[in-house]
Amino acid sequence: MASISLLRCSPPTLIITEEGELSTVCYRPEGLDSLVQQTNFSKKELQVLYRGFKNECPSGVVNEDMFKSIYSHFFPQGDSSMYAHFLFEAFDTHNNGLVSFEDFAVSLSIILRGSITDKLNWAFNLYDLNKDGCITREEMTDIMHSIYNMMGKHTYPSMRDSAPKEHVDSFFQKMDKNKDGVVTIEEFLETCQKDENIMHSMHLFDNVI
Repeated sequence: MASISLLRCSPPTLIITEEGELSTVCYRPEGLDSLVQQTNFSKKELQVLYRGFKNECPSGVVNEDMFKSIYSHFFPQGDSSMYAHFLFEAFDTHNNGLVSFEDFAVSLSIILRGSITDKLNWAFNLYDLNKDGCITREEMTDIMHSIYNMMGKHTYPSMRDSAPKEHVDSFFQKMDKNKDGVVTIEEFLETCQKDENIMHSMHLFDNVI
């Protein structure tokens, strides 16, 4: 639950009421019963998650700048800003520049409790930066460079400068079955489901909460 304990959010929106008074507007989530249906969390688990989210984030939403600030705490020796940008876009399911509690809970449910197919679809969406249904070499290069900037220079043994390109080459050699220069969701799912290491990694967070 470290992500919640570090959570800081954008300030409440200020508005002028009809009486001319300054007031604040805070985001209110939909009913937890609805989220129980949308996620793999129980109502009690969602209540715990929401209390943590609300305590750290009174306005109920997180913008991208604050999301990047949060993520930087996990990788203080590297530059996590680009990877955090990609991750924020994956969490921002409504494409409105904000991550609400619902966005957070739904994505967290997939990552922690989703089926293998759900998790792989979520990962594909993260890598498909322009959301056109396929992963290009350029997109995967951007992802790999963002990961390298975030942690590559501080791993042991340290990653070579050529590591991002090597990972991209390996990714496309394995995933791009018809060699057309892009990886589709079908190719991604088929390859991942046949890879024991990837399948093992999909279960690492199954019992986190």
